[in-house]
Amino acid sequence: MPILLDYQNREVRLTEERLAHILGHPEMVGMEAQIVDTLKQPKLVRQSRSDESVALLYRFYTQTAIGDKWLCVVVKYLPDDAFIVTAYFTDKPKKGETLWQSE
Repeated sequence: MPILLDYQNREVRLTEERLAHILGHPEMVGMEAQIVDTLKQPKLVRQSRSDESVALLYRFYTQTAIGDKWLCVVVKYLPDDAFIVTAYFTDKPKKGETLWQSE
């Protein structure tokens, strides 16, 4: 199971099961590098409004399989663990508290 680093150099797990779930969506096939890039260099990080331990990391991509979209990588941060829950494309970032934003 790969251990990735996020934008604050925290270790984040991506399990085979979660990767298979993400890649089960046709528009996400071949997007592994973009998931890693979004985790490491997001343009925007928002806190989930339904779970305060979850952060939504966003980066905008052009010319994806479904057009120009934001990639959202959903990460659950526990006191001694962090892991990717899912990743998906969206038209715009969800509302919520901004935890971090690139300049």
